[in-house]
Amino acid sequence: MPSEAVTTLQPVPMLDFARQFSQIREEILAAVESVCTSQRFILGPEVSSFERAAAEACSVAHGIGCASGTDALWLALAAAHIGDSTEAVPAATSDAVITSPFSFFATASAILRAGAKPIFADIEPLTFNLSAASVQTAIEANPHLNVKAVLPVHLYGQCADWDSFTALQRNHPGLLLIEDAAQAFGATWNGAPAGSLGDAACFSFYPTKNLSAIGDAGLVTTKSPTLAERASMLRAHGMRRRYFHDEIGWNSRLDTIQAAVLEIKLKHLPAWNQQRRDLAARYNQLFLAAGLLSSSGAIADGLVLPYTHPRAQHVFHQYVIRAPRRDELREFLTQRKIGTEVYYPLPLHLQESLASLGYRAGDFPESERAAAEVLALPMYPELREDEQQTVVEAIRSFYA
Repeated sequence: MPSEAVTTLQPVPMLDFARQFSQIREEILAAVESVCTSQRFILGPEVSSFERAAAEACSVAHGIGCASGTDALWLALAAAHIGDSTEAVPAATSDAVITSPFSFFATASAILRAGAKPIFADIEPLTFNLSAASVQTAIEANPHLNVKAVLPVHLYGQCADWDSFTALQRNHPGLLLIEDAAQAFGATWNGAPAGSLGDAACFSFYPTKNLSAIGDAGLVTTKSPTLAERASMLRAHGMRRRYFHDEIGWNSRLDTIQAAVLEIKLKHLPAWNQQRRDLAARYNQLFLAAGLLSSSGAIADGLVLPYTHPRAQHVFHQYVIRAPRRDELREFLTQRKIGTEVYYPLPLHLQESLASLGYRAGDFPESERAAAEVLALPMYPELREDEQQTVVEAIRSFYA
């Protein structure tokens, strides 16, 4: 198809929530009506039911629902006594948590909210996930800090290299591993689900996620009864008994309606995640057939497709390519009403609000390179094959 004809291609939205809702409309409306009839809107029975179902799906003993994925990160850190931000008068602390600069802002802001210091380490270029080797370097470079935890992010729906992180933990007794699994419900590493790999894990159910609420919602999972009990207490103003506040907690309860919707969707999630993997495989085939792929692994030679580690089962929350002239390509696709997104255009260490951490451009070259090259394409279970063909044809036309 000549490039001037691309304007006749059909629009392809980045996401289309209506398609999923139309398939489960009656189930969702019945669940919402049941909650409205019961009038149990806060921590109703549907919350504990979803918590049990989600914990079982993650192969852990405990799930603690909360108001958002951001709150889940804070709850996990605070429950583990990182930063001591729950004290009435916070003491000076040198607690630190090492994480990725190539992530959503909440990964770092939750560490600060907990009263600890975020320390960044660079990513692996193939998976975009935090590099355990870079974490080891960061630990050695900050001997004056008490590194309490590492917070790897399972970015785009693929688990970080957990074998390397467990080896790191063995070499540093007392170091906690907390998963930022916000984008990875249903992903696995060596067959073990995200949410069961670390000492605790944090999920987001923001509407764009592969397991999504109809608003904000989050979850902490853990095998530890101590962490679970403390997280449950902290999400409800520090109460173990009503109106008796043992600590300074927060209001981060999971709405009953959100829990009811999430439990409905959780039943469908394995099939939806498989559809995402099938769509990713089809994208790969279409790009290969279009002759758009880099032979060297560098974008100077063409597109670089998502890499799946052989020990990981990816859920493709996002299908993210590396693209030459990324911003020009995105504008070209936007003009043709083909949705895309950049996750994330500016690494955290270069964000203005985190300038006090003292990082500069060039400190994390792999993260900075990824920020300049990544482009997320339309990806949701209901995406049609003809729509994928439209996306690939438009991209082929741009580079032609």
